[in-house]
Amino acid sequence: MASGFFAILDDIAALMDDVALTAKIATKKTAGILGDDLAVNAEKATGFLSSRELPVLWSITKGSLINKLIIIPIALLLNLFFPVAIKFILVLGGFYLAYEGVEKIVEYFFHGSNEVHQVAAEVKQEDKDAEKAKIKSAVATDFILSVEIVIIALGTVLEENIMVQVVTVSIVALLATIGVYGIVALIVRMDDTGYKLINRSDDKGILSMLGHVLVKSLPLIIRVLSVVGTIALILVSGGIFVHNIEYLHHVFPNIPSVFKEFALGLAAGLLAVAIVTEGKKLVSLFRS
Repeated sequence: MASGFFAILDDIAALMDDVALTAKIATKKTAGILGDDLAVNAEKATGFLSSRELPVLWSITKGSLINKLIIIPIALLLNLFFPVAIKFILVLGGFYLAYEGVEKIVEYFFHGSNEVHQVAAEVKQEDKDAEKAKIKSAVATDFILSVEIVIIALGTVLEENIMVQVVTVSIVALLATIGVYGIVALIVRMDDTGYKLINRSDDKGILSMLGHVLVKSLPLIIRVLSVVGTIALILVSGGIFVHNIEYLHHVFPNIPSVFKEFALGLAAGLLAVAIVTEGKKLVSLFRS
């Protein structure tokens, strides 16, 4: 009886050793997409009233966890029984991300400046429907990014047994959610931290200077994140096309991959925006 118990403990220890190694490798593989994930989600989690920032971020975080609870078992099952479907899902997700990125660019150049829309967004913050719509958009974007994170993590453990695959992918997914949204929470609360430092130091000394730096830095960081997040959406989408469509993987081999991915993401986004725009016009025409 005792020997059986210790045998089980030995198996668990061996499993944990395998998981620790595979999780480390998988985390390194997903580091790039996690950086893009951070830029995209930080941009989407900003622009709310101070009192609503953490509740909204918590709603998005819960949505991200639910996304991964849905994605992980589906990805494992598809990998076992219908692996080609994963590529189709990623490509469709790539078009969605490209649409999100290019739509922001079109909005900026053809429908007024960022400043105008920022003010308009702030005016609408008390509108619960507007808040829910932005949360829904953030969770939808997170879903596509989560699919890629899970697929990349799964790709590093395909040779391992199913238990190692499940535990490794789950750990990477959980770390991705906690890490990304933890950093986003720190970013969106920079100004509040700054004001607290200023008040506690009576607006004097090093703490006061640090507080002023934090307060003044937040608008700049938000603007930078908005630009970086938009570029990240387009680059991630282009990367999905390059890595999952064989023809695109080999076309223009002499062009640096970052330029090729951005060009493909931009082209896909323009196509998606055109289709959606014309679709909306047709719907309006039929309704009238």
